[in-house]
Amino acid sequence: MEFQATNSPFTQEQAELLNRLLPTLNDTQRIWLNGYLSASLQAGNTVAAPTTANEATTSAAATPAVPDVPKEVTVLFGSQTGNAQGLAKKLTQQLTAQGFDVTLSSMGDYKTNNLKKVRNLFILASTQGEGDPPDNAIPFYEFLNSKRAPKLSEAKFAVLGLGDTSYEFFCQTGKDFDKRLEELGAQRIVDRADCDVDFEEAAGEWIGAVLSALGQVSAASASAPAVAEGTAGSAVESDYHRTNPFPAEVLENLNLNGRGSDQETRHVELSLEGSGLSYAPGDSLGVYPQNHPQLVEDILQQTGWNADESITINKNGDQLSIREALLHHYEITTLSKPLLEKIAGLADNEQLDNLLAEERQQDLRTYVQGRDLLDLIRDFALSDIPADELLSLLRKIPARLYSISSSFKASPDEVHLTVRKVEYEQHGRQRYGVCSVHLAERLEAGDSLPVYIQHNDNFKLPHDDSTPIIMIGPGTGVAPFRSFIAEREETGAEGKSWLFFGDRRFGTDFLYQTEWQRWLKDGVLTRMDVAFSRDSDQKVYVQHRMKERSRELYEWIEQGAVVYVCGDEKHMANDVHLTLESILIEEGKMSQEEAAQYMSNMLQQKRYQRDVY
Repeated sequence: MEFQATNSPFTQEQAELLNRLLPTLNDTQRIWLNGYLSASLQAGNTVAAPTTANEATTSAAATPAVPDVPKEVTVLFGSQTGNAQGLAKKLTQQLTAQGFDVTLSSMGDYKTNNLKKVRNLFILASTQGEGDPPDNAIPFYEFLNSKRAPKLSEAKFAVLGLGDTSYEFFCQTGKDFDKRLEELGAQRIVDRADCDVDFEEAAGEWIGAVLSALGQVSAASASAPAVAEGTAGSAVESDYHRTNPFPAEVLENLNLNGRGSDQETRHVELSLEGSGLSYAPGDSLGVYPQNHPQLVEDILQQTGWNADESITINKNGDQLSIREALLHHYEITTLSKPLLEKIAGLADNEQLDNLLAEERQQDLRTYVQGRDLLDLIRDFALSDIPADELLSLLRKIPARLYSISSSFKASPDEVHLTVRKVEYEQHGRQRYGVCSVHLAERLEAGDSLPVYIQHNDNFKLPHDDSTPIIMIGPGTGVAPFRSFIAEREETGAEGKSWLFFGDRRFGTDFLYQTEWQRWLKDGVLTRMDVAFSRDSDQKVYVQHRMKERSRELYEWIEQGAVVYVCGDEKHMANDVHLTLESILIEEGKMSQEEAAQYMSNMLQQKRYQRDVY
């Protein structure tokens, strides 16, 4: 567009100024300018033009700008643990405050025939496991990638991905959505943001960019924190959350396994008194652990760093000694391709550069699997790198999420965890599960632990307490079901309940045995089937017990039972899924396709819920 003084109300000098300015503006600036000029006219030309970038931002907030974008906005989230849902809620609140008409929905609840009407679409999605969408995003993900997906040439969009850089397919679901929306013709108005486990700052910047792109940004809203974690499930009165954890006192720390077991499972009871925190069955507890002291000492010895030297650990300028930073602040037990690339840029190490070469990607995957910072320093002779330079490339130690194994109604002001200690030898060294070993070996009654509540709306008891429930949770996967049954006992729920539990040996590994037996006797738990894999010549798992009870299981499902699965995603959860499909095929006389569709429908109806890791 070029202004000519002969056919416009502008003088020649004004036209020349406009022709120099307009080609330099990006989309966001054009949208803002349009809103600003509209507001100036509505205000009777009394609004002074901004003279600086900061003043421009303030002016946009201070005037009733009318952006050149539709006021209808759709915000969709795909969330497994609640982070994406909490951020979607935060975005919705800020958009609503700016006058937008916002539709907020889980992808699992969204009616896909409305997609062709959408004009502003914002997607927030986590990635599950090795690049998979979370359960509540699967139907929408499959629809969008099918031939039935509509053309979206009239729509504007932006995508926020949540993930973990320690996984190879980091934020893959967000990347897939971003690519597919572009293929369908939608116009990207904000670049996709890929957030690691410490996501607050990056997500906050993305939300600010979205608001800015819609022409409704203020200086305050652009820099507002993304979300106080733990707000996804319900209104939160507590001051404690993900970025401000509560120092919970340890009340009890017991080993649940019997003498002679080759496993150690800790039952940890924590006090929430004075925190204002509460939770519902199905929620998780975020725990900030400490790294193993021996690993820290080995790193210090290998590098020769001065353990007492102070280093800056964040943008706020906070300082810790190198030893304290390694113990409490930095993630030192996992490696990732992005981390190795950063260190390679710092180290000028030919051997490391070779490992990162495009043709050696499989070697790189093999190397980072199961190795830590000490391995990296030793293997590539990185001891000469100054501590502050190397450590500045590491991410903060992330919280570990554990399914809560208690009912807040049954145990007020307490929260219980069920955690299996992880310890093994690999690559010639002893390895320790960061949080599980911290809990098992270095936490006693009277100590405190930094924690927060992670609400999870995707793993919840049915609203109608007469609904039957089927719970499948081997090992520590039984944790949330202890919470479910304790809650149902407290509320007097009338619905039938069926638990499938498995572990290695009946004599030493039957977690919470006396509690299950009491609940069975009292009728709170209707029935229970157990599988102990090492007590017979042939290994028997929960899916085998399910197959043996296939007729009754099918009848419960047909009666409207909700099926819950908790535990290992790669093996157990997949085996259980296939077993459920086979039961539908055999007992329901369905084809493979019909059984898969039945399972998909259960997922959408929230009758099939999974808490897997």
